Amino acid sequence: MYFFLANLSLTDTGLVSSIVPKMLTNIWIQNQLISYAECLSQLYFFIMFGLLEAFLLAVMACDRYVAICHPLHYTMIMSPGLCVLLVSASWIMSGLSSLLHTLLMNSLSFCAEHEIPHFFCDIMPLLRLSCTDTSINELLIFSIGGLTVLVCVLCLIVSYAYVFSTIWKIPSTQGRQKALSTCSSHLSVVSLYFGTSSSVYFSPPSTH
Repeated sequence: MYFFLANLSLTDTGLVSSIVPKMLTNIWIQNQLISYAECLSQLYFFIMFGLLEAFLLAVMACDRYVAICHPLHYTMIMSPGLCVLLVSASWIMSGLSSLLHTLLMNSLSFCAEHEIPHFFCDIMPLLRLSCTDTSINELLIFSIGGLTVLVCVLCLIVSYAYVFSTIWKIPSTQGRQKALSTCSSHLSVVSLYFGTSSSVYFSPPSTH
């Protein structure tokens, strides 16, 4: 569990670090400019860490399932090798997906307007600036984003369905409360993350 928390903490740090330093620098020097290379780099790391967080939250839900539903077999099922494999797969999938988004963004042409209507280089505001066809980019956003949300939410629903079923069978109220307390923080982060992401990236482009 702590191995996953460490990676989640690193992911949150990376997500913030991909945006805040450049934003604070621009505020400090009173200059809102960002180079094309910096913009693409910011886009890559923001997407990568954003997807990585979704994968890690799903993996942590499976970890909670094993810890609560199969506590005596936890160390055997969630072996160090499996934990490293799950985290490594999450890093690789998020990195490759982000690279694909960034390469497709780099293939677009930006004609007259170069002012980003946002405080950092996010994918939707950049697509609005392009004077070429962005249908492939938008299709990729909805396909990869939709698949990521579908897989992660499915893992979350199935895992917590078993978790709540097991907790409900605990005879003592104190025991149920203790078991629920181990899941409350994770569920709060999941709700905040997926709720915010879905409202931003799955809403019509005209709302951005």
